[in-house]
Amino acid sequence: MYIDFPPADVLVRGMDQIRIPSMVTVEQKYDPANIRDISSHIRRQMEDNLKNKGQYWNKRLCLTVGSRGIPHLDRIVRTVCDILKEWGAKPFIIPAMGSHGGATADGQKEVLAGYNITEDSMGVPVLSSMDVVEYARLDDGTKLYCDKYASESDGIILLNKVKPHTDFRGAHESGLAKMIAIGLAKHIGASSFHRVGLDRFAGLIPEAAGKFLKLMPVAFGIGIVQNAYDELCAIEVMEKEKIMEKDRELLVLAKEKIAKFKFDELDVLVIDEIGKNISGMGFDPNIVGRNNSGTRDFSKILRLQKLFIRGLSEESHHNGAGIASADVTTRQCLRSVDWGTTWTNMITATTLNGGRIPLYMNNDRQAILLAIRTCNGIDFEDVTLARIKNTLSMNEIEISQSLYNKIKDRKDIHLIRGPHEMRFDEHDNLI
Repeated sequence: MYIDFPPADVLVRGMDQIRIPSMVTVEQKYDPANIRDISSHIRRQMEDNLKNKGQYWNKRLCLTVGSRGIPHLDRIVRTVCDILKEWGAKPFIIPAMGSHGGATADGQKEVLAGYNITEDSMGVPVLSSMDVVEYARLDDGTKLYCDKYASESDGIILLNKVKPHTDFRGAHESGLAKMIAIGLAKHIGASSFHRVGLDRFAGLIPEAAGKFLKLMPVAFGIGIVQNAYDELCAIEVMEKEKIMEKDRELLVLAKEKIAKFKFDELDVLVIDEIGKNISGMGFDPNIVGRNNSGTRDFSKILRLQKLFIRGLSEESHHNGAGIASADVTTRQCLRSVDWGTTWTNMITATTLNGGRIPLYMNNDRQAILLAIRTCNGIDFEDVTLARIKNTLSMNEIEISQSLYNKIKDRKDIHLIRGPHEMRFDEHDNLI
């Protein structure tokens, strides 16, 4: 469902007195440690940590793949499948992504194809269905579901990225336990689980995972952590009995590795693209400090006055999750959003505020000027402004000259070039 938004025709007094500040490009430095040879690393992990490989002979093993963007995801999945086939297993892949992909089997298969996860590229079947089975209930009566294909397999391999969640805090956030509770539960189960409320997720996700591990045919787990450069810094394979322990440990590591701004206050932030491949929220609230739930912990991350979101990533498949957090966007951006897909996602998560349509302008220049104009209590000649591609690309960013002057003496900030002016095309959109 697309909406043909009309041109913005609004009067903003004082816009002619606002100027866009000169910018500099800087490098934010983080811990660069990463895995160089991914395939060899996975092979060592599987060989060393899975003790009884003979148990997988001639078994149909279900490998879960979610909707989050993970560097080299196709290589990871292909390597796991190839090793399993060497061991005599019969692996297959399922999308484990709740309601993402428009909450349809074809849509979820399309999301995987966007990551080069197809039957041809992986050499194994990709089975996509929205059918589920109920396997248990939480103590409060909430029904728990599992993908039908997974439930009928001889063993489920839980593969997922582990990272801080965008809306709550706990020992288990986004990772293997959450994939059990929500991703594998497909649209029906994700809707059922979200109805308990995000404020209870920290306690109920491990409860759901514990029941799943006890009742369902789980083979083993694979947890993945990225560093601040969007590179893989940890891939751990663990036996079924260690999944919850490792999920907790990897979350601690992920929180240490996450990229953050080297400043804690900002007038205007420009994000070039958001998308479900980047974060469930479209952008990472652990960096930007805004989320749908309004959790107070997040507002302390970055004191930000105005957020301008320019567009959606190609891999988002037009899901505009996160756009509601923008203070301003553009007509072009809103016209690219599939509101049916976006609202399905928000309804499933019970966060209807995430489906709101923000104020928009006709081009990037107007949007930036409006964002600056509506900041309160600032000197318009001394605006602090930053521009990032997305929240997975935090090492090289643009910041205003005035902001650079405040942080230039930090050892983890390096000037790359500038000062320079922001460049716009003939339609006044950023280049």
